[in-house]
Amino acid sequence: MCDASDYAVGAVLGQRIEKHFRPIHYASKTMNQAESNYTTTEKEMLAVVYAFEKFRSYLIMNKSIVYTDHSGLKYLFPKKDAKACLLRWIL
Repeated sequence: MCDASDYAVGAVLGQRIEKHFRPIHYASKTMNQAESNYTTTEKEMLAVVYAFEKFRSYLIMNKSIVYTDHSGLKYLFPKKDAKACLLRWIL
């Protein structure tokens, strides 16, 4: 799970056991001056990128599902005409 506010991003690494989400690790960081000027979509994507970087060792060679409250992100992945910096983050 990932989320962003105006000043910080956060993520929770967890696993599903018998239809219940069980948290394993929590992580958060405050944004620097440049990151705090991002649009809402960029901040939410920053949270996803931060989560994958932070939990990289747990996620290698495993299927991952991202949960976010920003519905615009799910449309970003199949699009090829999105902003260049967001497309680089996806890769």
